[in-house]
Amino acid sequence: MRSAVVAATAVSLALLVTACGGGEKSGDKGDKGGTGAPSASASSAPAAKALSAAELDKLIVTTADVKGHQVTKTDDGDVVPAAQVTADKADCAPIAHAMSFISPGSPAASAQRKVLEVPKKDASASPEEAVLGGLGVQVTAVTLGSYDGQGAQEAFASVKKAGTECAAGFQVVHLKEKSKVAKVAPETVTAGDEAVAFTVTSEMEGEPFVSKLVVFRKGNTLASFSTISLAPGGVKTLPQAVVDAQAAKLS
Repeated sequence: MRSAVVAATAVSLALLVTACGGGEKSGDKGDKGGTGAPSASASSAPAAKALSAAELDKLIVTTADVKGHQVTKTDDGDVVPAAQVTADKADCAPIAHAMSFISPGSPAASAQRKVLEVPKKDASASPEEAVLGGLGVQVTAVTLGSYDGQGAQEAFASVKKAGTECAAGFQVVHLKEKSKVAKVAPETVTAGDEAVAFTVTSEMEGEPFVSKLVVFRKGNTLASFSTISLAPGGVKTLPQAVVDAQAAKLS
């Protein structure tokens, strides 16, 4: 999404100027939100009561949990209502939501963070090279959603289905701004009770923009990770360190 790219640019530049302070923020009740190979078999966990936003706040990753990364609060405007992010194909909405700080389905509560890969300092780099290097860091949008009953299982299933149904792409409208996802390709990931991952290729001003998406379920909590970078070629690897850190906190 173009808005995500703009946000990533601003945050990456800020890192070059001063160290970001850690912080945490959550969403309100009602924030709603392919064949990606699930590497962990689905568990038939009994129906459970959803966690509150305050409880999710304590479970979402912090800077102390992920070495070499900075975890910050989401900014005003980062998190929008699910109704403001739509896809031209209804089955594709779960992926559009998971990429946009929105837990798919009908979560009872949610929490969001931005996780920035801290750029490595290079004393020999020119100011221009330093700026370009900062813009190339990976920025991961982390979203936790908690669900009543079988809501988490249903939300995960909708994301998995979207990976198949939307492999050839779809159109997205984010706050009235249109963009195009050209391709959704499966990746392999292991986390939680069941997990899927995708390489998502979008079109930005006629050029391909590659990002990664990971979604896993642990009990009645769904964790989503959407990673972008302004480096040439986009994101090349899954945000494994962030995924592992979050999975550990939910175990």
